[in-house]
Amino acid sequence: MNFVEPIRDPKKIVAIKKMLKGQENPRDYLLFVLGINSALRIGDLLRLKIEDVLDNQGNIAQHLYIKEQKTHKQKKVKLNDSAIEALKFYFNKEGSTNPEQPLFRSLRSQKILGRTMAWRLINDWCKDVGLTAQRYGTHTLRKTWAYMARRYKSVPLELIQHKLGHSTPSITRRYIGITSDEIENVENHVNL
Repeated sequence: MNFVEPIRDPKKIVAIKKMLKGQENPRDYLLFVLGINSALRIGDLLRLKIEDVLDNQGNIAQHLYIKEQKTHKQKKVKLNDSAIEALKFYFNKEGSTNPEQPLFRSLRSQKILGRTMAWRLINDWCKDVGLTAQRYGTHTLRKTWAYMARRYKSVPLELIQHKLGHSTPSITRRYIGITSDEIENVENHVNL
């Protein structure tokens, strides 16, 4: 597996969201927003069906309940305001849909969007907003959640570790990809 980076600049996240919301198909906007807000692995994200995001009354659910593909563990994921907004946007554009259909469908076949296509889409989105210096891919969405939680929301590493399902804090630290610039900023800040 190739190492990919999170999106580190909140302004680039806003730019991608704005760009995708202006497109004809709401699928890409939902994929991006749900991906960076749920921190799900791409396989689990792509396997979601429409019924997974709706409650018993057909309204947008407050939580996702999934069985993780990698760990086979049951997971409950809270849908935050951004994710709910993206789902409302999606359903307003798509209209009535079959609950058993995949949430993220290929435009050609109406089957589940493939991982390779998702990788291409994410790479294109990053390039379109000027993110070309690093490697980006499907794991970028999950890593972006973790990076933003630590860097901009001061979420403790232990909570990020738990959310991501990592077994140790060292895995989470490596996963987040603390940069030498960040270390240098800390060194400047702790000036005794």
